[in-house]
Amino acid sequence: MAKSKMVEPILCSISSKQNRLTLMISVREDIIPVNFFIKGRHKESVRKTINSTFRYTADRMNFFEIIITDELLSFIDDVIMDISMSYAPSREVLKEARIKSNHSTIEFNVINRSNDQIVQPYTTKKGNLSFRYLEQKLSGKFEEVKMDKNGKLFFRGYFMLPESFVDESTVKLSAIDKRTEITIPITISTVDKNKNIFEMNGQYDILEHLQDDEKDKSFKFYIEAEKKFGEETEKLVSARLKSSIPGNKFPYQTTLKFQHKRKKVICTVTAESKFLRINVKKPNRIKATIKQFKRKWYRFKRGKSLRTIYKSLFVLTGKMPAAKNVIIFESFAGKQYSDNPRAIYEFLKENDYDFKMYWSFDRNNMKKFESNENIKAIRRFSIKWLILMSRAKYWVINSRLPLWLPKPKHTIYLQTWHGTPLKKLGTDIEEVHMPGTTTEKYKRNFVTAASKWDILVSPNNYSTEIFKRAFDYKNAIIETGYPRNDYLTRNNNKEKIRYLKEKLNLPLNKKIMLYAPTWRDNNFYSKGKYKFDLQLDLERLREEFEDEYIILLRMHYLVAENLQISQYENFVYDLSKYDDIRDLYIISDLLITDYSSVFFDYSVLKRPIFFFVFDIEQYRDNLRGFYLDFKNSAPGPFSKTTYELIKDIKNNNEVNGKKFRNFYNEFCYLEDGNASERVVKHLFE
Repeated sequence: MAKSKMVEPILCSISSKQNRLTLMISVREDIIPVNFFIKGRHKESVRKTINSTFRYTADRMNFFEIIITDELLSFIDDVIMDISMSYAPSREVLKEARIKSNHSTIEFNVINRSNDQIVQPYTTKKGNLSFRYLEQKLSGKFEEVKMDKNGKLFFRGYFMLPESFVDESTVKLSAIDKRTEITIPITISTVDKNKNIFEMNGQYDILEHLQDDEKDKSFKFYIEAEKKFGEETEKLVSARLKSSIPGNKFPYQTTLKFQHKRKKVICTVTAESKFLRINVKKPNRIKATIKQFKRKWYRFKRGKSLRTIYKSLFVLTGKMPAAKNVIIFESFAGKQYSDNPRAIYEFLKENDYDFKMYWSFDRNNMKKFESNENIKAIRRFSIKWLILMSRAKYWVINSRLPLWLPKPKHTIYLQTWHGTPLKKLGTDIEEVHMPGTTTEKYKRNFVTAASKWDILVSPNNYSTEIFKRAFDYKNAIIETGYPRNDYLTRNNNKEKIRYLKEKLNLPLNKKIMLYAPTWRDNNFYSKGKYKFDLQLDLERLREEFEDEYIILLRMHYLVAENLQISQYENFVYDLSKYDDIRDLYIISDLLITDYSSVFFDYSVLKRPIFFFVFDIEQYRDNLRGFYLDFKNSAPGPFSKTTYELIKDIKNNNEVNGKKFRNFYNEFCYLEDGNASERVVKHLFE
């Protein structure tokens, strides 16, 4: 039977109860399954139909429930078993399609009672769902680990015993060094006896187990089980235990005093394999002193005392005569040379305006721009920055400055902002989910920051009305279009596209998809550092499009993730740290986004836009809310799964006629390539 692409059913969820796996499978609404079945990889003639139950329909997909039992797997009796769906297209022969899985790892399994082995579901390299037999063995993992300043380790985790070891066996946790083995007491409780999974809890006082020697130690962790079978005792040792704790939570470290000597203790997780490890070593006194000094200096720099001194100096120098020919530019809190400030800066340079112009960069981005001959870079909050910033006649900035920083009376603060608002802003947000603030505090701080702006740039009338209300803004607004989009209007040609592709070392013979999602307020590591879970199935996209396309990833500047894409070499490129997204717009043949304002700018190019909105209900109803009737106004189709997105891209490779024109006329009518000139004339002439 022939296989057909684009009709594969998808594993949406998997759960386990009483040694059964319950799978929820989504199937395109227009595809009618005949049945689901499982067959052996090496014994294809041995197959078994799986009973399925229709559950519901949503988003053009039908959802079916199927149950995998150990009896079903015993019937197939193969090392690897594949699961598929048969269906009957109208007026065609019966066809088969493998079930796809978006799950990178699947923790559940079934124990086959007939041969006392584990059957584990897994996702193949091609993204298909399969089952494989594993020998039952002792295994475990830490789920939670903490260490206090006294060197006491607290942990919680799970381990799995072979069936034959479940009853009357002795289990212990061992910390092993090359010269030392320590048994750590643990409390054990049953999680699921049918799956032989047990929870372990315990604590480990490192001081109790240190020995009076000078040698460094590196402890690794293992589970050991022992049981008597008649006259003989059998012992099992697990593989080295890993930790599922995110890397940003580690390391824990402290310095302990032992036998009148100091010992540095570091609890960490190895970078690649994620093994839990404790290192005990003699501290380097010189390094420790330097590190302690740096820590204290860092705290002082970040503390209120230095901020008060700095603010006083800023106010003092701000009372000096204004430097009327000085302009300070800053983009995204000093992280980039980009956006509207860059467009205004380049217009002034190209037209020989007689100003001394400086770019403000934070310390982590200074080196990247110090060597740029086209700009004068100054480090944010340095003494030079303080003097220039406090005396400058003009500030041109696209995001909020720190609230404590005063604006001198002689300074004209041009706030260009950085997007046409789709999601609610400022005082329009009903409930704030960001770290380090409350809803009332956030709104109050936003209004205070906006009160310092003298002129606010707006891309269109729609934005003007929102800015006034959301920022509680009372000063001047100029409706000019966005200066940053002048570049798109003037460089939308084959020569520029080829030049940029060569500059970025991208293949000239491939089309480009640009994926540029926004950040989620409630998904963060810490204040100003946000997580992003890449829901896009890159493997599936590669299967469908690698002959024709490559994908560029562009994360929001607040997102702190380092995406692991090495397995998609020559198909996926992470350009999140590239200076300015405008070049990526120019070279991209289509845009995939979600709730980011990038689609307003990209519309200037009149190219296809696709919205991958897997969490739209959560984002719209619980996080931000939208100003627009998003679905009816957006200039492109919506999809909640990678499968739907692939279908949309294949069927909608041109911009959407009337709907797109209406969108363009409402939001892009000022983007004629002259917005920078209009802003500059208003500001200086």
